[in-house]
Amino acid sequence: MAWRRVPVRVDGRAGPLRSDHLRKAVVLLSGGIDSSTALAIADDMGYEIHALTILYGQRHEREVESAKKVASAFNVEEHRIMKLPEGLFSASALTYDEDVPVDGDLERYGIPSTYVPARNLVFLSIAVSWAEAMDADAVFIGVTSVDYSGYPDCRGEFIEAFREASALATRRGVEGNPVEILTPLIDLSKGDIIRRGIELGLDYSLTWSCYKGGERACGRCDSCRYRLKGFRDAGIDDPLEYEDDADGTVHK
Repeated sequence: MAWRRVPVRVDGRAGPLRSDHLRKAVVLLSGGIDSSTALAIADDMGYEIHALTILYGQRHEREVESAKKVASAFNVEEHRIMKLPEGLFSASALTYDEDVPVDGDLERYGIPSTYVPARNLVFLSIAVSWAEAMDADAVFIGVTSVDYSGYPDCRGEFIEAFREASALATRRGVEGNPVEILTPLIDLSKGDIIRRGIELGLDYSLTWSCYKGGERACGRCDSCRYRLKGFRDAGIDDPLEYEDDADGTVHK
């Protein structure tokens, strides 16, 4: 595993003053809508933000570039990029030489081929370890159980179980002061998430959702379609450009 520190622009952005007495939080930041909105919420709550982006063998790094832009826009205290060993998550359409499904039924049941085995379990474990090591009080993760692809590690039941495991597995937990696992989006629809981000000044043109890594988003994978649905539900135009839109409402 390798850590890489990313320099973050200090540009006078309005927001809470950074100082030693602020509560620290680790924010898992992929560069997509949900994690970026979670970061904006953490910022609004006054946390000193330590963003964590994890490279897990995904096909492209468009989201990673977006994560850098979002971290810079919010002038986070620190943004670390961590690379996991190659092949760790090979059994997924997002990491393996397998076609990403398109034009699927968003109301279907079952777990799609884009599921990355226990990804959030691994990511949260890393985030909690880092948080405890630097005496941070919270970990933010942008999971939602509404308007999502059915991944088991995005459900509230998983988060509750992880909270219990984390409290049992860490010194802070045993001493009665566990690192909080905060999921501010868990019960929000994609439209509600976008509206919240807009309220907090998040520029969604900095984010990326498409499972494919082209110049423009494909508009047909599940992630694009949930994003497009969210912007429609929020009554806001998506600032990204799309190649296509399975639902017939391309914005650009």
